[in-house]
Amino acid sequence: MDLAPVGSHLALLRLSGELSTKARATRSRFLSLLVANLRDALAAEGLSARLERSHERLYVHPAEPPVLELLARVFGVQSLSLVERVAFAGLDDLAGVCAERFADAVRGLSFAVRARMVGDPTLRPFGARDLERELGTRLLPGARRVDLSHPDVTVRVEVHRGAAHLFQGAVSGPGGLPLGSEGRALALVSGGFDSAVAAWQILRRGVSLDYVFCNLGGRTHEVGTLRVMKVLADRWSYGDRPRLFALDFRPVAEQLLARCEPRLLQVLLKREMLRAASHLARATRARALVTGESLGQVSSQTLTNLAVISEATDFLLLRPLVGARKDEIIAEAERIGTAPLSAVVREYCALVPRRPATAARLDAVRREEAALDPAVLKQAVRNAQRLDLRSFDPDAKRLADLETDTLLPGATLVDLRSREEFVGWHHPEAVRLDFAEALRAYTSLPKEREYVLVCELGLKSSHLAELMREAGFAAHHFRGGTRALRRWCESRAAR
Repeated sequence: MDLAPVGSHLALLRLSGELSTKARATRSRFLSLLVANLRDALAAEGLSARLERSHERLYVHPAEPPVLELLARVFGVQSLSLVERVAFAGLDDLAGVCAERFADAVRGLSFAVRARMVGDPTLRPFGARDLERELGTRLLPGARRVDLSHPDVTVRVEVHRGAAHLFQGAVSGPGGLPLGSEGRALALVSGGFDSAVAAWQILRRGVSLDYVFCNLGGRTHEVGTLRVMKVLADRWSYGDRPRLFALDFRPVAEQLLARCEPRLLQVLLKREMLRAASHLARATRARALVTGESLGQVSSQTLTNLAVISEATDFLLLRPLVGARKDEIIAEAERIGTAPLSAVVREYCALVPRRPATAARLDAVRREEAALDPAVLKQAVRNAQRLDLRSFDPDAKRLADLETDTLLPGATLVDLRSREEFVGWHHPEAVRLDFAEALRAYTSLPKEREYVLVCELGLKSSHLAELMREAGFAAHHFRGGTRALRRWCESRAAR
């Protein structure tokens, strides 16, 4: 492999510490996988750069800013630095070159020198401490002082393969293991904060992921979820082609609503989702299922309920967020880039009863499931839409025709919230209709009218609007829910 010439700037990639502890053969295999993933990242972003590989280090050149930003998102990279490669004839020569390069950086400031020798110790021309003392002596006249504990500036030199690499700072990478080194799993996702962060955590452990989305909210929910998953696919899945399986889970939910005890609906729904994911995991040869559940966060995630839910599958269940707080999850979502999109994809709430069971009994759950027709779930799995996330454009599923951000003249406004929320505030011309009742009765509404539907966040209203459209109604949903409707009303009143 061609080496970058002396005097050039290149990126020094440090490998995750976990790779350095592997046996030599395992480390070599992981490093080959990491190099392949790095090349895929460069190709995916249309960037041209060359990689130098040794047992100890990876170098990439030329090291332009877009290249540095990209490589900092490849799993297995612990950190990277923009370095200058220089030649030297000996200790005095190298100290002189380094002093010239770093003189302006330390002028008037406290500083420390950190040197490191990389590679075969028998080939090292001098020791790291020798270089630190000699370079520090040469820099000190122009600096304020040496401070080895809390310096204003730290100058760094690595000697490797007969050349020296000069740099100051480092950019953190995600660390972890190269993607693909630990096999494949299937993650259940909803588009919210939790499932995306859980998936990212498992990707960082070297597991390639496909995704299953059990759609309860129609086109709006699907598009929102796809936008979130595109971030994981495009920014964090280099070296893989993740697939998303989108299931229309509305028939499954409707069967649960019609036949089962309301208090158990959430537990029953999660068990059906695990069964659907298990079918797909077997088809894709996945070795585990991944969920974003966090212990105690909602009623279905109590310790008792999680045990009952887990019994629905014989696959290994990975719950990387089980001990995480919500604020920690959101902070991680912000760091990986999914937070802004997840913030507008809210939990679908049509199956959340007023008094959900927090300690469901397995025997009671099984009795409820005996009333279900398993063909409904099998049909949802058979009809799953399979999408290549790296090539798919979520915005191809247009929503403009379904949404409105204004009340249309002459349209009937239908509010799908609970009675308590409706009493708290509602548009004076709104008609309240319970969502579950609306799902059963919308086909009997007059078709000559135009309808605008609104709910808390927009998921229930978009779902019903889509169903009504399919049945031949002129129906829209108010984008952003009742908060957006209230702001629209207040802006109209202020005119």
